[in-house]
Amino acid sequence: MDETERQSDERARDAQGWDTARTLAEALPYIQIYDRKTVVIKYGGHAMGESAVARQFAADVVLLKLMGVNPVVVHGGGPQISAMLDKAGVRSSFVDGLRVTDADTMQVAEMVLSGAVNKEIAHWITMAGREADVRGIGLSGKDAGLLTVEKTRRTKRDPDSMIEHEVDLGYVGEPTKVDAKLITRLLESDADWVPVIAPIGVAEDGQTFNVNADTVAGALAGSLKAKRMLLLTDVAGVKGADGRIIRQMTVSDAARLIDDGVATGGMIPKLQTAIAAVRDGVEAVVILDGRRPHAMLVELFTEHGAGTLVKAE
Repeated sequence: MDETERQSDERARDAQGWDTARTLAEALPYIQIYDRKTVVIKYGGHAMGESAVARQFAADVVLLKLMGVNPVVVHGGGPQISAMLDKAGVRSSFVDGLRVTDADTMQVAEMVLSGAVNKEIAHWITMAGREADVRGIGLSGKDAGLLTVEKTRRTKRDPDSMIEHEVDLGYVGEPTKVDAKLITRLLESDADWVPVIAPIGVAEDGQTFNVNADTVAGALAGSLKAKRMLLLTDVAGVKGADGRIIRQMTVSDAARLIDDGVATGGMIPKLQTAIAAVRDGVEAVVILDGRRPHAMLVELFTEHGAGTLVKAE
């Protein structure tokens, strides 16, 4: 490299440094807004299976913690469950984005969610935060009575007869009670804990149930009165009838998308979760693409935002 190239390279690095400082300064008002506030993050979708993306997610969670935010992670694991079911030769089906869960599927789901996926995410957070002693702690809804559930009831209309009939989803549950004392204690501790929660719950009779991770995140966010809930998935946001991403909507707008059939498949429980969480006291819910680098930081600490924000009327 000659002298001219060296000077040019130094000027580029210098400019990059000033750009970084400017970005941090511009983020100050947003950092103050979220200081010591709870943000529940639902982490899921196919992005979870990509090691580099998972490590970046963990690093961003650690950064949130060090910037004064109290992140709580609730994770899914649908693709990982499907892969394990395929290996075991167990077939599964879905109704309105929810997996029909028989006894064999339930056993695999708990093994994957509470075992491999949960501990891996907690481990990556601990590794990313080791210099500052930020630690991920893996839990499930079965720990300390965190999540009490009841069997999910669903009906489906026959397109020919138009008669509704009940669909048995098996061991799929809906939250009826969230006891967040353990999570609150972890967040209030002098140590920098980041709770990582698998979406497994227990009924009053002791039966274990698989629970939609979006639903768990919403119930927990409502119980904690979180400032924000971030639904990280593998889509850019909620699309309208014209196929374009909607940047902001009210809970009424979200309900209308479901009623009009614009929202389909896995987007239905996401919007239902957003509606319920906002009505339970969460300030706003954002559905965004977890595969994009630093999506959470863009959403929380810049004026641009990311994905689709759902708020009260």
